[in-house]
Amino acid sequence: MMAGSFRYVTPVAPQAATGRIAGVYAQLANDFGLARMPVFLTLSPAEEVLAATWALLRESLLAGRAPRTGKEVVALGVSMANRCPYCVAAHTTLLHATGEHRLGESIARGDTPEDPVHAALLAWARGGGAPPFPAELAPEYVGTALAFHFINRIASALLTENLLPANLQKSRLVRSVGGRAMARLVRRRLPPGASLPLISGLPAGPEPAWAAGAPAGTAYAALRAVAESGGELLTDAARALVRETVADWDGEHPPMGNAWLDGPLAALPDGGRAGARLALLAALAPYRVTDADVAAWRGARPDEDVAAWPGTRPDEDLVRLCAFGAITATTHAEPRLTASTEAPLGDRS
Repeated sequence: MMAGSFRYVTPVAPQAATGRIAGVYAQLANDFGLARMPVFLTLSPAEEVLAATWALLRESLLAGRAPRTGKEVVALGVSMANRCPYCVAAHTTLLHATGEHRLGESIARGDTPEDPVHAALLAWARGGGAPPFPAELAPEYVGTALAFHFINRIASALLTENLLPANLQKSRLVRSVGGRAMARLVRRRLPPGASLPLISGLPAGPEPAWAAGAPAGTAYAALRAVAESGGELLTDAARALVRETVADWDGEHPPMGNAWLDGPLAALPDGGRAGARLALLAALAPYRVTDADVAAWRGARPDEDVAAWPGTRPDEDLVRLCAFGAITATTHAEPRLTASTEAPLGDRS
């Protein structure tokens, strides 16, 4: 099960999975071609978060009419902007699988794609602005970008950087061979909506305007609701602090050191700081989550009543708390990525 990939949780093993978790694993195997993807395995202790995350990825990246190559460029661009080496290696490999062997490697090196369509998609994924695709493709492109804003943060917080043993993903040859092995699966066209039964019955708020009723919007609404519920693990004051700090975030990576965290956290009682710290790290600098951060939260009990507190279900609680931080940052990025998607954009893809 690639045990070396997991930092803080013990996943539900595929052979032991039942119900919703088994359903997600089965679709992963059929639609993605990988039943043991660590980024989904690490979510498995929180089955609602797992199912909604998978649904958003499937209905945006894997299904629909937009070219898979363009969506992989978006996933790679977001992953680079978020400094998620695990996801950068994965989507460089997947671009090999689409047949674009030079494209992924050139983007990973920091080059601008020669194709102006791919260059525009990459620039949008990394910086936002006017979307370079027609409005009818927004559910797929915007959904992909938001899926990876969320997934990057989970991967950086809860996984090691080792996509493959011994960091073999750093080899261009290995990425090329891996991509060729996945080519048949990646180049299939999947029908939309097949993941929605897996999120049936989950909490969900209003669907986003950019989705125009598409399955990706249904999945995003479910993910937003179940991930935000992880805020119940924090005190009211800590939850509000996380949301306010992210709302004030300028989109840049935080400076080195702890001053950017210590200042806001100083206003909280001791019992709420460890959870707020971990949620803020998951939101703004997930690659800086340390063993000490996780241990401090798992050993702390809030000094006021909350719906749950760490220690009751340690792995599920950790996934849910990180998901709260990740979705708070993801929804903060949403307006930047969706400017003008409600208006016709013309066919620029």
